[in-house]
Parts: sequence; structure tokens; C-alpha cells
Amino acid sequence: MKTGKWTYSVLTLVAAALIVAGCGGSKDAAGDGKTLRISFNPGPYSDQFKKGVAPYLEKKGYTIKYTEFTDGIQPDVAVSKGEIDANVFQHSLYLQSINERENIDLVGVVQVPTPPMGLYSKKHTSLEDVPDGATVNLPNQPVNELRALNILKAVGWIELKDNIDPLKASLKDIVSNPHHLKFLETDPAQAPRALEDVDFALIQGNYAVANNIKITSALQLEDMTDPFINVVAVDRKNKDKPFVQDLIDGYHSQEFQDYIRSNPDYEGYKLPSYFK
Repeated sequence: MKTGKWTYSVLTLVAAALIVAGCGGSKDAAGDGKTLRISFNPGPYSDQFKKGVAPYLEKKGYTIKYTEFTDGIQPDVAVSKGEIDANVFQHSLYLQSINERENIDLVGVVQVPTPPMGLYSKKHTSLEDVPDGATVNLPNQPVNELRALNILKAVGWIELKDNIDPLKASLKDIVSNPHHLKFLETDPAQAPRALEDVDFALIQGNYAVANNIKITSALQLEDMTDPFINVVAVDRKNKDKPFVQDLIDGYHSQEFQDYIRSNPDYEGYKLPSYFK
């Protein structure tokens, strides 16, 4: 079975407008005030921010309001409409695809430590243990599906066309499938649940973390490159506002780096280049 390429979970506001104690005025950050409205999707990015970055911003006088989404479109739309100031959940290529899809103009301003996509199984214990006709779960979003296909290519299970457009990648880009793998494409958030029923699942790192799947338990992790490291996204018109520079400084701070490096929960994460 197969779902549509752009099927997403229904937007769920799990923690709308939760306020963290702090100082400052009542204006929003985009208005150069001291209330910063930021959103996250399920995964590690909220904890990273709350424990590693928020203390830095609170010392600078910010009050922070948090919102959580479960889909991959509404967080960007909300930033473009000025309903929130920034979000943290996506890599640059995915952001580009949503900008084009929704005719909006968001930009990534700083990378964040990102758990890589991995190949997981509850039925098989090694890469050699792949039966003919095995069912493999993949993300149904082109840019993330290409990441998954590249992992399968790296382990020698498939061959791909050259020069694939990441914004248009699909199963049609497979040119050789010697194990006769069967592919099940689902919303990325459904992959941990699908793991129970398929032979293998390609799970994005944030959804693995959100479902208590240890990153280092993957049979294979992707070789994550810059376009797939997640970013803090803001509307382009706000990228030079003081709150954006403060966000960047918070992630670049030694306090944040010390928090990440000292926490075993972040073992296996791809760290941004600014980490010393």
C-alpha cells in the first residue's frame, strides 16, 4: 500500500503558548520586543533549546512562548504569517521545498545538533539478514525519501539514478533492486509505528528520539551532510532582527555546546561546524 507524497498528520497543538518564566516586555520578538515565540515538532529539538539555549536568552531578558506541531507544513506557514517567530524541526532542503509549495520565504539562520536518519528493524539483526521481498518503510516526502534511498544504496541493497533532484525524488529513481524489496511510503511520523509490521524502516532521527528508539541501535545511519542538518528557521524579512542574532548567539554559546557534549542522550548526533 502507498500513501500520497504529501500526506501529513493533522495539525495538533500540544503545548500552545506555554510560557517560560522570564523578564522583558510584552512585544513579540519580530517586533523587536522581548517575547520570543518558537515552535518545535516531536523530537529532541525542544529539549535542546529549553535546557541549552533558553537559559542564555532568559538572561538577556526574553520571555519564551512554546508551541508544538506534529505536521511539516503548518510550522512554516505560522512563521510566514507572523504567528510565531521561529521554528526548529527541518533541514534546509525540506525548508526549500515548503517555501516553493506554500509560496513563502523562510530562511535557516543557524544549524542545530541533529540525529541522523537510520535503518532500523525489530525482525532482523544485521544488514546481511535481508530476505528477498522484504518490506521497507520509507518517508513519503521527496527530499527525505532521497535520504532513505541513499542509505539503502550505501548498504548495497539498491542502485539509483545519477543526479537525482532532491525535490522530486521518488521510487522511480531506483534502477536496480536485486532483493526485490517492497516499499511502503508513509508520513515520516508514522515510521516508528510501522517498524512493528515491516522488515525494515528508515526513520528520521527526531522521530526515533521521540519514540525512545536509540539512535545507535540503527543497523545503518546516514552519512549526514550540511543540507540535511536541521536549522532554526525564520521569515526572511526578520533575519536581521536582534532576536535572530540572539538566537544564533544562544546556539553558539559555550553553555549550549557544553550541554550537548556532556549529555549522553546526544550520542550519534551530527554536530554543526561551529562546535569547537
